Amino acid sequence: MSEAFLSDFSEYQQALSDGKTNCVIQVKTALKLIEQNHELNAFLETFENSALQKAEEIDARRHSGTIGKLGGMIIGIKDNICYRNHKISASSRILEGFTSLYSATAVEKLIEEDAIIIGRLNCDEFAMGSSNENSAFGNVSNPHDGKRVSGGSSGGSAAAVAAGLCHAALGSDTGGSIRQPASFTGTFGLKPTYGRISRWGLIAYGSSLDQIGPISNTVRESSLLFDVMSGQDEHDTTSVPDDLVYKTEKELSDKPKIALLKEAMEVPGLRADVKTYFTKLIEDLRKSGAEVETVSFPYLDFVVPTYYIISNAEASSNLSRYDGIHYGYRSENGTDIESTITLSRSEGFGKEVKRRIMMGTFVLSAGYSDAYYVKAQKVRRLIKESTERILKKFDFILTPTTPHSAFKKGEILDPITMYLEDIYTVHANLAGIPAVSVPLAEDHAGLPFGVQLMAGPFQEKSLLKYSDFLMNRF
Repeated sequence: MSEAFLSDFSEYQQALSDGKTNCVIQVKTALKLIEQNHELNAFLETFENSALQKAEEIDARRHSGTIGKLGGMIIGIKDNICYRNHKISASSRILEGFTSLYSATAVEKLIEEDAIIIGRLNCDEFAMGSSNENSAFGNVSNPHDGKRVSGGSSGGSAAAVAAGLCHAALGSDTGGSIRQPASFTGTFGLKPTYGRISRWGLIAYGSSLDQIGPISNTVRESSLLFDVMSGQDEHDTTSVPDDLVYKTEKELSDKPKIALLKEAMEVPGLRADVKTYFTKLIEDLRKSGAEVETVSFPYLDFVVPTYYIISNAEASSNLSRYDGIHYGYRSENGTDIESTITLSRSEGFGKEVKRRIMMGTFVLSAGYSDAYYVKAQKVRRLIKESTERILKKFDFILTPTTPHSAFKKGEILDPITMYLEDIYTVHANLAGIPAVSVPLAEDHAGLPFGVQLMAGPFQEKSLLKYSDFLMNRF
């Protein structure tokens, strides 16, 4: 039997069907590859025992034909998604050593369809970052160039997939944390409509923005994972009823209408080679039958400040539970409750997390909430309504995923400059719509960068179908 890791899932399924390999062999091979590529720092931990146990179980059932839809797919999960009886830390010292008491609904659904969870993946601490340089356990390296970042916050997930260490990975996306690292690593990343996949078991950053989604090398794997994970969940009151989804879904026409945002092409940080590629892509799309029209979106300059006010306000509230009293890290230097809480949070949280907690606390404080938080919510409504008006006339909105390819580690030190890395991606989270990063291009140095497509609420099928067309044609 072949002991080479079959990272292409279709090839893997065929080899399983032909008896040329089995799940146990593939899991063992993947574990070896993860160890051999430890310098990427993508995996914080592998779940060898439970992964092999699941692989043995699937192999034993294979002959009876009772195999789930995912049939042995080897998946890594971001370190902010719960898996029962396995460690989870959100890449933070404040949760180091904590073992989850339950599994996220998304993880449960994957396991029910015979996915194999092979380990937990490094990320920016509490999913706060755009480069994966904020993890308490070290930076994740880009498989295309070890001196460059993998993107954030789901950098470990994207790097693992790009390096062929697993078939697919789960990430979370609050403001681009699936799509931005997908762009930097040349992988396919999907952020579903808000509420389409249950957030139960996802460690919260910004509750009105967070969404679990897949990262893969092809659209097929992401489509399979999305189909399995999506659906209403009684544990998550923000999850959307299935009948609403079915009423809203529509078929994609042979000549899709695509809106190109005028302001997106005028962003000061947009690199010339990315802009040149887009000019050529638009010509190619028109030749393929698509109708591409430039439209104005006057709120682009406001999406980043609006996003950071809202997300940090929600983070301030969500992260208040990590107090050194209930669970997680507790400072040894505390002498009473107040000093224990203060020291535990000061020592346990990293610099970026503390920065965002303080910013969020400020915008929610008496005398400032109307000026910042309430106003940001009003701007969010304007962004959402403007986006919906565009998507009534068009099937998709097209932008770059990122203004450039992956930058070098340590290159961006100013927080504001780093926040502007999210200029294209936060739009979809504020509007609550689905978006993907499609790996279509490379820069002059051979580094990948992605193309972002956004669609109307619950139009994931059209988004995935057209993404597949683009990846096969271009």
